Amino acid sequence: MTNRFSSRTVLSTCVFCAAGLLALAPAATAGRTERPDPGTPGGPRAMAPPPSLLYRSGTQVRLHPGSPEVPDVSALSWVVADAGTGEVLAGHDAHRRLPPASTLKTLFALTVLPVLPGGIPHEVSAEELSGVGPGSSLVGVVEGHTYRVSDLWNGVFLNSGNDAVHVLASLTGGWEATAARMQAEARALGARDTFVRSPDGYDAPDQVSSAFDLAVFGRAGLRNPDFARYCAKVDALFPGSDGEVYGIRNTNRLLTGADGVEPYPGLIGIKNGYTSNAGHTLVAAARRDGRTLVVTVMNPQSGGRTAVYEEARALLDWGFEAAGRVDPVGSLDAGRTRARSGPGALPTTPRAAEPSGDTPGWPETGAIAGAAGLGAGAMALALRLVAGRAERD
Repeated sequence: MTNRFSSRTVLSTCVFCAAGLLALAPAATAGRTERPDPGTPGGPRAMAPPPSLLYRSGTQVRLHPGSPEVPDVSALSWVVADAGTGEVLAGHDAHRRLPPASTLKTLFALTVLPVLPGGIPHEVSAEELSGVGPGSSLVGVVEGHTYRVSDLWNGVFLNSGNDAVHVLASLTGGWEATAARMQAEARALGARDTFVRSPDGYDAPDQVSSAFDLAVFGRAGLRNPDFARYCAKVDALFPGSDGEVYGIRNTNRLLTGADGVEPYPGLIGIKNGYTSNAGHTLVAAARRDGRTLVVTVMNPQSGGRTAVYEEARALLDWGFEAAGRVDPVGSLDAGRTRARSGPGALPTTPRAAEPSGDTPGWPETGAIAGAAGLGAGAMALALRLVAGRAERD
């Protein structure tokens, strides 16, 4: 006797199997102590880098004689960094904790993209859209309609759609589980100023990040081909009702040139955001003469709604001109370093106190990665089964 299952049944089963594994990851690691330092006593000594200036207040830069002066910008916090080396060329209150708005979607994508292949179809339920906050930016996801995961990612990156984020989060274990995995991912990347309460970046009590952490997320995202492709898109088509489609356009004006903002030459993306609490925020990356820079700008205090783009432009221009003519004031990799005691120990990045409440840390990351791998494997098997059935039919 031969048992037959529809491709949709197989696919749905594997997707929700993966989601279950991911949802269990934080719980599976609860109560574990922090992972011991991986350094091996007696191993080779590393040359200590120059001490970081990024925990100091105000503008930090190490100019060589004749180097261009840092532009005067009004943002509460900003960072200019080399995406290749991770060196921070300059920063202003780089670790100041501020609401990130939709720039937090960079961390959401880093966490969820690897386990959701773009071709998976999904029919949206009312429950998945029930938690979208009032006044949220939306791409137009409709209950009962079937979307490909790639459509939803276009909605996240281009339209900053909180509705799309809610649906994608539901496919990987739910809202709270996604927030926990994002928290663990941030810590694994060395981002210690970020505390996730709402994965879409919607204002929530104690939800903060920093210019430094957002630059870390942006740099890590560019290393993921899917992330890099989505964040660089200017336009896309989004499914509407009755089989129709409509166009959506990236809201990053430095990329598109909308609203009187000149597009920046060589811009790669990455993500902009705005809430009344956070103000305007932006993570931007551009490439010129073989060098890629990442700039974060948080909450400009003057210049109106386009100031975040113009201040990012000024910082990118300065960074390309100053590269090679300044000494770094820190590194985007600094938070990854785990100091060990004794001679030859590397310098420790200060760890600030966390908001109240338990937050996942390093141990969760391994469990999450394992669960994600199993989930991705399950989904890959499902896609092979679907493809095989399609060929037979």
